[in-house]
Amino acid sequence: MELIKISDRIWFSMYETERDRPCLGYVRGDNWSLAVDAGHSDAHVEEFYEALAKEDLPLPSLTVITHWHWDHAFGMHKIHGLSAANGRTNRHLTEFARMLEKEGVQKFLDMDASIQKEYAGGREVVIVPADIVFEDELVLDPGGVSVRLFPSISPHTDDTTLIYVPEEKFLFLGDCISGVFPTWERDPERTRHLISTLKLVDAEKMLGGHWLPMTKQEVLEELEEDMQIPSV
Repeated sequence: MELIKISDRIWFSMYETERDRPCLGYVRGDNWSLAVDAGHSDAHVEEFYEALAKEDLPLPSLTVITHWHWDHAFGMHKIHGLSAANGRTNRHLTEFARMLEKEGVQKFLDMDASIQKEYAGGREVVIVPADIVFEDELVLDPGGVSVRLFPSISPHTDDTTLIYVPEEKFLFLGDCISGVFPTWERDPERTRHLISTLKLVDAEKMLGGHWLPMTKQEVLEELEEDMQIPSV
């Protein structure tokens, strides 16, 4: 794994299709740094931290979660420092952990071949709740740069948190521009809400969980084309 540098403040790791690993983001502050999403498993976290070490970047003091899905959140038990997620995300994680405890981990492994590959060899599935739970909006100051966490309606999940770095005009999207798993269809009403939200964000570049960075216009055009809305 290698890190891709966006600016002196922002890096990310490349997504991987085979194990459905999303991009993991990183924001370096003057006083402390944070990661965006915790990855698919402990192995994903370890590889990300090895990549940070190669760039002489400090481990994150805080890891913020964009939504509860396994590939973004099931590495939380292995992170350095604390984790933060919105209340809905935390409830989903808790409910899914209870379901696996009751019905067995095989139900999770059978959901997709990529999950089986990530957890091959009997790797343990560990789900933990976030250390810090917030509702609505949270603004962080790691030093020299600010990070704003805020919710959005999206066609992917009902617990989306967008992560905005205003000084860099950069927005971490998580998977919010995707449809629902496993059909990937986008609900029209929820997509319209997301388009309206993204139009209000003063971002030049946006990074989704399983994409390369895109301009704001490119993101909006993709969503609007799917909705057959004329681009403006």
